Amino acid sequence: MPPGTDRRRVQKTVLITGCSSGIGRAAARAFLDEGWTVYATARNPADIETLGEAGCELATLDVTDQDDVDRVVDRILDEEGAIDALINNAGYGQFGPVEDVPTAKVREQFDVNVYGPHRLIKAVLPGMRRERDGTIVNVSSVAGRVSFPGGGVYSGSKFAVEAMSDALRNEVAEYGIDVVVVEPGPVRTNFSKRAEREAGGDDADGEAADGGGGEGDGTDDGGLDRSGAYEEFYELFEDTQLIGGDGPGAIEPEVVADAIVNAASATQPPARVQPGAVARIGVLARFLPDAILDRGYEFVRKYTS
Repeated sequence: MPPGTDRRRVQKTVLITGCSSGIGRAAARAFLDEGWTVYATARNPADIETLGEAGCELATLDVTDQDDVDRVVDRILDEEGAIDALINNAGYGQFGPVEDVPTAKVREQFDVNVYGPHRLIKAVLPGMRRERDGTIVNVSSVAGRVSFPGGGVYSGSKFAVEAMSDALRNEVAEYGIDVVVVEPGPVRTNFSKRAEREAGGDDADGEAADGGGGEGDGTDDGGLDRSGAYEEFYELFEDTQLIGGDGPGAIEPEVVADAIVNAASATQPPARVQPGAVARIGVLARFLPDAILDRGYEFVRKYTS
């Protein structure tokens, strides 16, 4: 390499959270295919060993741990000089009727899905402002635009990401930094299994921020404060795939990954991207009057009961 050559300008660098499976893993491979230097992260390094074998740089990162965030960002800046794109993908879904979800679980949901991205954003922005260049991609969901019964806590976290992204996009525009929200619908990943574990009481590892919901096992308290008032919901959650990642219209994680790479690579990316037909149609529901949405939910409940 000739003296004075800026390696980062030759090969751009991306930091991706939640690469254990699903969208994060697919995104890491997609960026590699486009010639980026990829820092793939997860809470459990064993889960991403194959990405290292494929050519990714690996790092252990728990998005709820500020020391982890600072360590990983500092390492990338030391090794690469700059971070050209941050992909905030790590997340999980906490499902259950709002009354039945313990406040501690609401706090955990927001710590991963909202405070986690915020920690990463704060860590990378000084370098991006210095370079006057960079893209932040926040992986949200159709549920970040339209809430649904049983998904209030998860949707609340994604609504927060959407609002934070809208403000941030305008705050950093003068520094040449782009902010893009990716809003998938149902995606064929481990998201449904993780949602089931949340309804079933096990801890999610905060890795796959995929659209849609998941199916609960409906057989125990699931770490929820079961009030007894919403048993019909739990039966629906168990017996249908209406909000799962394997239902009608579900797309492969590679489709979402391609949308993320395109957003990070574009000179003037859109503020929002909806990969897949279900996502593009689903976000339009936010324009419907509340009364119509409510009647729609009631119809689904009666039709599936």
